[in-house]
Amino acid sequence: MPREKFQTLTEQMFYILICLQTERCGIDIMDMVKKMTDGRVNVGPGTLYNLLEQFMDERIIAFTKSVGKKRSYIITDKGRQLLEKEYVRLKQLTNDYESFIKE
Repeated sequence: MPREKFQTLTEQMFYILICLQTERCGIDIMDMVKKMTDGRVNVGPGTLYNLLEQFMDERIIAFTKSVGKKRSYIITDKGRQLLEKEYVRLKQLTNDYESFIKE
C-alpha cells in the first residue's frame, strides 16, 4: 500500500507552510525561513518552487496574485489542518523523548 503524500512534512515543507499564514512570494518565503530558523534551514529556489507546485496541486496552498515575475501564495484551510497535524506529531515525538529518555 503506497504511503499517503504529505503524511509527514520535511523541515522545508513545515516552515514554508508556517510562512504562508500570510500571503507571500517565493523570495519572501526563502528569506523568512532563513530568518525564522537562524539560518539552520535553507530552502533553495528549486526546492521551493517544486514544493509550491505540489502544495497547489493538493490544494494545501493557493495562488493569490502575480506582480511582474513575483507570484504570491497563501495557505488554505486544508494546509492549516495539515500543518496542525504535523505540529501535534512533532510534539508527541518530543513528549516521547522526555518520557522515555529523560527518566
